[in-house]
Amino acid sequence: MTERAFDIEKRSFEIIDSEVGQHTYTSLQWPIVRRVIHATADFDFAGKSGLLFHENAIDSAFSAIRNKCTIVTDVDMVLAAINKKSLSDLGLKTACYISDKSVAEEAKKIGKTRSEMAMRHASKEIEGGIVVIGNAPTALLEIITMCKEGVKPALIIGIPVGFVSAPESKEALAQTKVPFITNIGRKGGSPAASSIINALLLLYQNQRRE
Repeated sequence: MTERAFDIEKRSFEIIDSEVGQHTYTSLQWPIVRRVIHATADFDFAGKSGLLFHENAIDSAFSAIRNKCTIVTDVDMVLAAINKKSLSDLGLKTACYISDKSVAEEAKKIGKTRSEMAMRHASKEIEGGIVVIGNAPTALLEIITMCKEGVKPALIIGIPVGFVSAPESKEALAQTKVPFITNIGRKGGSPAASSIINALLLLYQNQRRE
């Protein structure tokens, strides 16, 4: 990051801090919320569409990162926006099967969406990994089903955007015992999802330096 880019980001964070004012997020949660607001310019992520954190979400994410987990995303756009330097520095792998030809063929054959089948295809990487869903409610609902069947991700970041099933999928996630980060309502999307995982990676790196 250039000095000018750093200054712009720093000033942006100061503006967000000032406009939000007092909040109930912890010292580790707030940098994540703030980065989502920075990525979307939407203060609802600290308000009526605010992020929700499972009590073990951040600790579980840090443990998974320490163990060199795989980060599984629902769409290529989320994958492309994850900080590549952080991935390299931390020795982390990524996986996204939404564009895999065999996934598309199998999904059509058995009547599932590509997003659902992509989650199934990534089941080995999901075990102990971090799942990042920013686009497809069907992917989030599928991973919740997989968790009920015994798959155990370290963290699910479930923040799909949309009018059909998006709010319901987040509500279902918030009722699970799996560590999660989600939000309320229709808002979400790939920029929000990628900003959450990037914030987690940065928080882990900063703690490791201390």
